Amino acid sequence: MTVTLSRRVSRRAALACLMAASALASAPAWSQAAPAALFAEPTAAMPQPPEVAARAYVLQDVTSRQTLASRNADQTVEPASLTKLMTAYLVFQALQNGKLSLGQELPVSERAWRTGMTGASRTFINVNSRVKVDDLIKGMIVQSGNDATVALAEGVGGTVEVFVEMMNRQAQVFGLKTTHFANPEGLTAPGHVSTARELSIIATRLITDFPNSLPYYSMKEFTFNGIKQPNRNLLLFRDPTVDGLKTGYTDAAGYCLIATSHRPTPGGDRRLLSVVVGTASPEARANESQKLLNWGHSAFDVVKLFDANQAISTAPVWKGKAASARLGRTAPVVVVVPRGQAAQVKTSLTRNDPLLAPLLKGQTVGSIQVSLGTQPWQTLPLQSLDAVPAAGWLGRTWDAIRLGIK
Repeated sequence: MTVTLSRRVSRRAALACLMAASALASAPAWSQAAPAALFAEPTAAMPQPPEVAARAYVLQDVTSRQTLASRNADQTVEPASLTKLMTAYLVFQALQNGKLSLGQELPVSERAWRTGMTGASRTFINVNSRVKVDDLIKGMIVQSGNDATVALAEGVGGTVEVFVEMMNRQAQVFGLKTTHFANPEGLTAPGHVSTARELSIIATRLITDFPNSLPYYSMKEFTFNGIKQPNRNLLLFRDPTVDGLKTGYTDAAGYCLIATSHRPTPGGDRRLLSVVVGTASPEARANESQKLLNWGHSAFDVVKLFDANQAISTAPVWKGKAASARLGRTAPVVVVVPRGQAAQVKTSLTRNDPLLAPLLKGQTVGSIQVSLGTQPWQTLPLQSLDAVPAAGWLGRTWDAIRLGIK
């Protein structure tokens, strides 16, 4: 069943709609989301992005879950220290589950210390010492310390090998098709690969599932063992709206940067996330990322169509204790459109009738189609806003007869 809503945004209303709900305030349940389901792909009507001097890139609007621009986003690349985003995800997961605590001290193995001696990224932790988890996290994130990263991996997984298995299982949970990890720190190794698009999914899941990680990523410097090191993300020092996320470099990967920026709109914050892989220098990765973020913020209007848990329509429910359920989205319905085209936004619904109890709150029962004029723009799951338990035997039998007649 398709229901077309009388939801055309007038010119006056469009001005009021130029707002975005904070992406972090409405974190969706994405534990089984496939890459294609996490961000809507750009349409032909998207504005032309700037030229970006990088091997591959992708720009995501985290608030509306739309891909704004990309090039070679599915090309296999070496992730370098961007790997540490997945390591961090598992570390924050362990903190949430109580397996680790920030004040807990972890031993520094010889393996962790020796890994820190490989390359230029290390926290200068001493072998056979004990270091607080909080300091190791700062060392991994701010200093990109390979030694701190391995110490955390051993603290969570027991061994590096077990932790790497955990990383790859989590990649499968995220629905990643190309990404495979061989180590937790990102040093070059056979089969250690990802893509710009899949790295953007890891980054988005990290900041959405664990927003408490962002203060670490916005730190401009960290001192450990009397050695002060600055964050390699130059945008933290140039753009006050940038609050993360991670740099990377190897000879094979080139200079890489995942950056995230939140800027206010009339109704709330909007968050963008850029992934730039394979640039020529630290300065280039910062400049090309800034170019993408500035374009993403300036070339689009943000239109909030419905609030979280706002009933868009109601639908009959069969074999349930309630005769109907409210339908909508448990998160705000927010889209971005080319600058000046907000008045052309229209929405329609498709419902998976008949709806049979039991229904769970948040269960997908159809789809919301967003169009820009005659151009299909974005499709989002339509959800039940009410839980409807199954009726008793008599109620189920009666509705089964009614459905048979209908």
